[in-house]
Parts: sequence; C-alpha cells; structure tokens
Amino acid sequence: MARRRQIYEGKAKILYEGPEPGTLIQYFKDDATAFNAQKKGTISGKGVLNNRISEHIFTLLGSIGVPTHFIRRLNMREQLIRQVEIIPIEVVVRNVAAGTLSKRLGIEEGTQLPRTIVEYYYKDDALGDPLISEEHIACFGWASQDEMHDITDMAIRVNDFMCGLFAGIGIRLVDFKLEFGRIWDNDYGRVILADEISPDGCRLWDMETNEKLDKDRFRRDLGGEVEAYQEVARRLGLLPEDGENAVLDLESHRKRRGR
Repeated sequence: MARRRQIYEGKAKILYEGPEPGTLIQYFKDDATAFNAQKKGTISGKGVLNNRISEHIFTLLGSIGVPTHFIRRLNMREQLIRQVEIIPIEVVVRNVAAGTLSKRLGIEEGTQLPRTIVEYYYKDDALGDPLISEEHIACFGWASQDEMHDITDMAIRVNDFMCGLFAGIGIRLVDFKLEFGRIWDNDYGRVILADEISPDGCRLWDMETNEKLDKDRFRRDLGGEVEAYQEVARRLGLLPEDGENAVLDLESHRKRRGR
C-alpha cells in the first residue's frame, strides 16, 4: 500500500490518512516506552504482534456488540480504522493490585481486589497523565455525563469478556488501559472503543506461575519481552506452537532469504 500523509505519531503507533473519508491507517511500531516516555527502547517484532492481538480482540468485542474503531487489518503492521475524535481520558480497569495502585495505596502487588476498580487519567504526557475523578471530567467538559455512562459501561463489559477470554488460556487479566473516541453523525456524537488492546496496555500474568507476559518485562528490565508477547499471541491461537519461525519483521525476513 502506498504511503499516505501522516496525521499523527504517538509513542507506539503512527496514524496516516485513510483511503476513504472518515478512515485512518494505524501503523504499529516496535518502539517501547515506559514511565511517560522517560524510558525508551525497542522490542523487535512488537508492532506485528500487537497488530495481530489487537485485531483479534477488537474483532471478538465487535462480535458481542461493543462498538470499536477497528475495520480490518491491512498487513503485518497496519490496520484500517474509523477516524474518531479522541476523548482525552485514559480508562484503567483494575482487577488485581499492581503498578501505581500498589504504590499509591500500599497494597501488596498481586492482591485480588474485592471488586473491579475503574480509574480515569487525563491524557497529557507533559503532566504525567494525572489521575482524575468524574468531577474533573464534568467540570472541564472532557466528556458529558451520558458519555461517561457509556464509557464506564463499555469498560466493565470489555473487562468481563476479556477476563473470560484470558482465563481460558491460563492468563490472569490484572489490569488494562482503554481509550475511547467520538464519531459524529451530523450533530449526534457516539462513543466507541479506540486505540488498541495488546500486551502494551494490559498486565497479563500466567495463572500458574505469575510470570509477566506484558510490557512490565520492559518497564522492570526483566528481559524476554518478545517471548512474552509471542506467548500471548500463541495462546490466543495467532501464532503456531513453534513461534520461533514466525515472521515478525518482513525486512529482516527478506534479508535472511536473500531477496
């Protein structure tokens, strides 16, 4: 596919103009960042794996009636998506204490929460994506009350579905991040799920060993990031059991074959 005009570049993805009005092409990079981009690196083949995993999960969510921006995967690193007006709120759904929640409240990491917690963070890298309340959201007009009801309902529905999906393959869904956007029909705006769902934005632990199968391996210098992402894809049925032969970087693959 011919390269189109770049619209936006984030930490893990690039957005290009789409082939039709109201569409974009979302390109998944291998770049890895943590702690609001204070730590940077590269995980070879991450973009390919995240593209496949996100496609798979968004397709399944669409099949149960969750509206998303996903249209179809185009190739190893790109997918066609609906263009949305991103709501500047990161929604974090927590089932198990980990990360900032453990640090903030002094709860031992790995503690099962008595109930699922939904948190909101203001999307602003310069401010470090601060934790906010629904009062802040209403005060500054980042989303309407009706939109927040839709966002929270969808977040809980996605959590219920994904907990079952990952439990079925021996993975504990500790927490995850969601983003939402508006699509417009004249003056009527509707909220849909946007961005991606992948090991970049989820904490995924093996149910038996508690081994981390997500970006915490990069955050905490544990190593084995590629293998962890591959394991998630393999358990989801997206990679053959012998994932070592999977093509994750087309350019390197062509070089190896002498093309």
